[in-house]
Amino acid sequence: MNVNPSPAPYRADPKITSLGDKIGDPVRPADFPKAILRYRNDRWAATVGLDGLSDAEWIEHFARFKPLPDNLPQPLALRYHGHQFRVYNPDIGDGRGFLFAQLRDHLGRLLDLGTKGSGTTPYSRDGDGRLTLKGAVREILATEMLEALGVETSKTFSVIETGEELSRNDEPSPTRSAVLVRLNHSHIRIGAFQRLAYEDDAAMIDRLTRYVLIHLYEQEPGENPAAQLLNGAVERIAQQAASFMVAGFVHGVLNSDNINVTGESFDYGPWRFNPNWDPRFTAAYFDHQGLYAFGRQAEAMHWNLAQLAISLRLISEAPPLVEALERFPALFQAAIVERFLWRLGVASKGIEKDRALVEAGERAMIDAAIPIADFFHYHRGGVQSERGYGGERYAAFNEILGQFEPVASQPTPYWGENEPCSMLIDEVEAIWQAIASDDDWAPLSRKIDAVRRFGAALRNR
Repeated sequence: MNVNPSPAPYRADPKITSLGDKIGDPVRPADFPKAILRYRNDRWAATVGLDGLSDAEWIEHFARFKPLPDNLPQPLALRYHGHQFRVYNPDIGDGRGFLFAQLRDHLGRLLDLGTKGSGTTPYSRDGDGRLTLKGAVREILATEMLEALGVETSKTFSVIETGEELSRNDEPSPTRSAVLVRLNHSHIRIGAFQRLAYEDDAAMIDRLTRYVLIHLYEQEPGENPAAQLLNGAVERIAQQAASFMVAGFVHGVLNSDNINVTGESFDYGPWRFNPNWDPRFTAAYFDHQGLYAFGRQAEAMHWNLAQLAISLRLISEAPPLVEALERFPALFQAAIVERFLWRLGVASKGIEKDRALVEAGERAMIDAAIPIADFFHYHRGGVQSERGYGGERYAAFNEILGQFEPVASQPTPYWGENEPCSMLIDEVEAIWQAIASDDDWAPLSRKIDAVRRFGAALRNR
């Protein structure tokens, strides 16, 4: 699960430069007409020693992109290809973002500061390289809620309004603009390996593989680095898929260029939280076939891992890669059980009883139309809650739940006194409407506070 942030000194460590000039292209950030600081995540800035920046210094680094000390001298637009809705696209890359800096956190992990909406790059194609303020606000809300729910996610680090009027087809235009900075464990995507395979560059694939193993997985490369990397990616991405399900989250665009090799969710566009346990629920209005529907996200991630395996064939025989891929279903199912029990706050009773509880819970949510947030909230710690829900399958779930003991935790009134914390689309739209109509940021601040209290209660052990 996500770690708690803790203060640490600033430690620059731009390891990406060890990969040479094939990983990305130096670019210049946009020169924005304004820079109005709207959000700074000091909780996570402290973990990389940047919470002491004044607001003016913050704007210099995260709107004007003055280099951080001893870090990358110029931003890098990373190169990658990818399958987009299962169609291979060799014409993509960082089109409105770049890697700005690398540094160590309080655990010694190598982290990236990357951007969204920071201007055009060689991969912008017909795009303007910009981000709407609404898109930035939505990303704050997504990352805060996912962090609370134990999902390995990027952290929205900074949002600065930039004073431009943008035209977009999917929202009223002109609309306000912003530049966002995110803190990630890595921006190395499956698509980065796909590009190198497309170029038949086995030497660079081997180099990138070793970079991931050493700097991101913190492992020494073994006899077969490609299989070692794929096994690590399978383990991490199986956890990512399971965490999405238990959170009730639908990313919306699980293309191979949106899956990084550390299994950390990032780059939120048309995301939504599923109100009910509906496998067919989709987030993107353009996902007409439901390819990335709630119940198909694990399938999508497994498919993307297969594309990574195909790319790694340049430096490995097929059997060990196939063996790694075949681990995914069992790892995903085990992670679903682990995370389901974690969110319910009950202790394991062994794999058979645990699986029976999860299956009964899924059936109960579907048959009794119990909202996902309500289900986990009102049954937290093994509580058998009626609250107007009925049906044989709901009764069967309650009976199984009664056999489970709550996990020991510090007393907290949260579960008994509060309504469920949720992040449904109507809530998101209402928060944005207050900003769009009245420049009222108070509802956003209140929601962030509520989500963080929720997360603290979930982590209370």
